Amino acid sequence: MAEADLIPLVQALSGARVLCVGDVMLDDYVYGRVERVSPEAPIPVLRVEREQHTLGGAGNVLRNLHALGVEVCFISVTGNDVAGRDISRLIAGLGGCEAHVLTERERMTTLKTRYIAGTQQMLRADREQAAPITGSLREDFLRMVTQVLAHYRVTVLSDYAKGVLADGVASEIIAAARAAGHIVVVDPKGSDYGAYRGATLIKPNRRELGAATAKPVGTAVEVVAAAQALIAQHGFAAVMVSLSQDGMILVEATGETHSFGAEAREVYDVSGAGDTAVAVAAASLGAGATFAQAARLANVAAGLVVGKVGTAVVHGNELIEALVDRDVLATRKVLPLPLALDHVARWRHNGLRIGFTNGCFDLLHPGHVALLEQARGQCDRLVVGLNNDASVARLKGPGRPVQNEEARAAVLASLASVDLVVLFGEDTPVVLISELKPDLLVKGADYRLDEVVGADVVQAYGGKVVLAELLPGHSTTATIARLAR
Repeated sequence: MAEADLIPLVQALSGARVLCVGDVMLDDYVYGRVERVSPEAPIPVLRVEREQHTLGGAGNVLRNLHALGVEVCFISVTGNDVAGRDISRLIAGLGGCEAHVLTERERMTTLKTRYIAGTQQMLRADREQAAPITGSLREDFLRMVTQVLAHYRVTVLSDYAKGVLADGVASEIIAAARAAGHIVVVDPKGSDYGAYRGATLIKPNRRELGAATAKPVGTAVEVVAAAQALIAQHGFAAVMVSLSQDGMILVEATGETHSFGAEAREVYDVSGAGDTAVAVAAASLGAGATFAQAARLANVAAGLVVGKVGTAVVHGNELIEALVDRDVLATRKVLPLPLALDHVARWRHNGLRIGFTNGCFDLLHPGHVALLEQARGQCDRLVVGLNNDASVARLKGPGRPVQNEEARAAVLASLASVDLVVLFGEDTPVVLISELKPDLLVKGADYRLDEVVGADVVQAYGGKVVLAELLPGHSTTATIARLAR
């Protein structure tokens, strides 16, 4: 069922101002192949092919808020170590965020490393130290929070029980935020929710709700009763309970309850779905939504993010497309780079081989079609990088392109050999290739290998470059010249 009435809310999210505070961590993904068993012990040997670092914990809430265009301030604590410096670098790379990440010399920054062979996670190794912040660091931390409150409207506490919000810090932040007129949203941890007394909205999952209330939560009726007990005991305005494959239930202090079915079509990875739900709910409330509207949108967003690989984020245009038509995301081929990367990650997670080619494709002719069919024949999914109008004009001169970028992209997307089209504005696709990391790079045989842009990038990580045969007698430039004569 379409929920297009929520589209104005999505469009308003960029006007929200949110302060995000909590336990930040580094998520490290190590990808590779298993082809043999170790001679040292009966264990598989992972041949590492690539590694990816992302922000986790409260950092993933930050990433989701940033992806929605929210004006966000982030405050956390790391150790004085390599993982802590990686976190600072990743936050700086987001751009446009106010961030205050304090450093504690003795603290070990939480690092979660996942080892993945093909599509199967083999092992997760955690390096962490759960300890409260104390002394002058605690004072500096709370002072930083109170100094920025005036500019923001919503405070999110992302508690992963690593110590940043322990020993009364959460309570002090909630009291200060409420005194400043803030809506306070909490993603809780542990069983003592007294630490979050006075929060506006709290978002436990089913297991956490059961642990916090010591009540059964197996059925929807039991979940509602347990949530009502939390509200009565701690003064929350609403409790939003995520139920995994069963969707979400919202219980308000007014007595109203709302149930939302699960939205996901395919589940690739549930890690980080709670972070996405919290971020979307907080941004929605900051944009003036009701609890019910915020929960509906959070449920849609969680359904989208579990269809991605790793701790991922949801963008506003994805939400709009999903609200207009649940099938649009699955069939649309022309995507901006961030969404294209999500598609490629899913394909790669399923063991599919990714191919890439690029060009202006102005006045598509049989030569183009043959090249694309050859490229698609050597991979499982073909991504086409398409020069935008400004790029074509620089490369081809005045009067080009004949067809604008929307028309050229639509024609390419209509071909069965093309799985994804990504526009780029640079003169060459080297940035696009570096981001997508295709297994196969295809160009026409009128190039020499050393002339292929991006060949060195692809070959450096073990990819392959293929020069496809060209059909003679086909050229867009020659066709235009004949038309001019």
